[in-house]
Amino acid sequence: MIGYEVNAPRSNNSPTLPRPVAGGDRNAAGSQAASLQAARSPEELNYFTVEQLADRFNVSTKTISRWRRLGLVARGFSHEGRPRIGFAHQDVARFIAENPDRVRRGAGFSQLTQQEKDRIIQRARELAQAGARPATVTKTLANETGRSIETIRYTLKNHDRANPQSPVFPYGYGPLSPDMKRKIYRQSCRGESIEVLARRFHRPRTVIRRVIHEIRAERILELPLDFIPNADFSRVRSKSQIAEIVGEPAAPATKAISPRVPAGLPAYLQSLYEVPLLSREEEAHLFRKMNYLKYKASKLREELDPARPRVRLMDRIEELYAEVVATKNRIIRANLRLVVSIAKRHVQQTGTLFELISDGNISLMRAVEKFDFSLGNKFSTYATWAIMKNFARSIPNEHVQLDRFRTGYEELFCAAADSRPDALEQESAQAKREADVGRILRHLDQRERDIVTRRFGLDRQIEPRTLKQIGQEMGVSKERVRQIEVRALAKLRQAALDENIRLPD
Repeated sequence: MIGYEVNAPRSNNSPTLPRPVAGGDRNAAGSQAASLQAARSPEELNYFTVEQLADRFNVSTKTISRWRRLGLVARGFSHEGRPRIGFAHQDVARFIAENPDRVRRGAGFSQLTQQEKDRIIQRARELAQAGARPATVTKTLANETGRSIETIRYTLKNHDRANPQSPVFPYGYGPLSPDMKRKIYRQSCRGESIEVLARRFHRPRTVIRRVIHEIRAERILELPLDFIPNADFSRVRSKSQIAEIVGEPAAPATKAISPRVPAGLPAYLQSLYEVPLLSREEEAHLFRKMNYLKYKASKLREELDPARPRVRLMDRIEELYAEVVATKNRIIRANLRLVVSIAKRHVQQTGTLFELISDGNISLMRAVEKFDFSLGNKFSTYATWAIMKNFARSIPNEHVQLDRFRTGYEELFCAAADSRPDALEQESAQAKREADVGRILRHLDQRERDIVTRRFGLDRQIEPRTLKQIGQEMGVSKERVRQIEVRALAKLRQAALDENIRLPD
């Protein structure tokens, strides 16, 4: 134990010690100070001031304040007419007896040198690269260096704050940000295990698992589960009734004859003839199935608690939604030929067939969501009305846009020979270009490939991203994304030469 000598007892003429003051109650100290003799010094009253006590034990005044919160009693007295805070010798002795280890650690305090900081940071980096979490690193270094955990944590935080390009813990300390949570979820969806993510983000496996469940629950709450209500859904109880609704539709009485594919059609139009049309009974069954699955999923989603989501419940909701998507796609594919037949009747000199087909496909998808099968109508009737209504609105808008930019040479343009390339030739050329791009992209690593794909919109499901947007999605700076993009493009040029792919001028 640290040696401590208590002064001799005070004489009977010494003033009575005031009532001890709790933690940081300075107002109480000031009110009690009025009863003391202002002329007495702290030494005469057998008191230590905050500064004297800090000097005696070689600690900072902040440490004395921390000791007060841990039980060191402070008393108020008056010195030269001013209220002061002091510590009676017997109170200090009692605190030392009750907290010998704490006082010993405080007495051994010294400022870290730069060499010591560098060694702590280097050792922390080694532990972090081995997969240790921040709490484990700070505790290990505190034991190895004899420093407090607070000192180690403060040193590492200051280093990471001052060196954002080379931090010990790149994903920071404390709670994860929403962007970081989404990044963890995306990587888990790509097949990364919880153990790998825990090492990468320096978080316990329980935290990683909780983050994945939290973001997964958020995605489920955003699923489009609007359904067409039907009174029969709430009456379904038995397994046989459920199996009848979600099972495969009954085969038609007569086998459908495969249509003859016209010669010379583009590949997309040829593929439409490979999907058989639906009978009236099959169509009604699929619409009933799709809306019932949405109904079941929405009911289960009402039981989902975002704060504590149940994994089995989320699994079941996602299974139902996957069946919804598969059923919806089956209905859409069976009706794509309907869109083509309507688009052919609306082709104008101002537009192309494929533009109208693309516009009509969107109308078809919306019609599938809004169709009420219980009314007994055939879906093709409803879809035809929806597609033609959309064409009636969009085609006049195109005419308006063309009228605004007339050149005065329209008759000359119409009289000229049609030199537009064949649609099949264009589609073949595009397929070749996509194959070439896919070949040279294989020369990049995964991160380079992701950045190039997002930057130039090579994935048809996403629009081209800016450097800033890509940086936010991947958790790096905009400048870092630019550097990786430049490096990746240089690799692609060399890969094109190696693959004998001619680059455009």
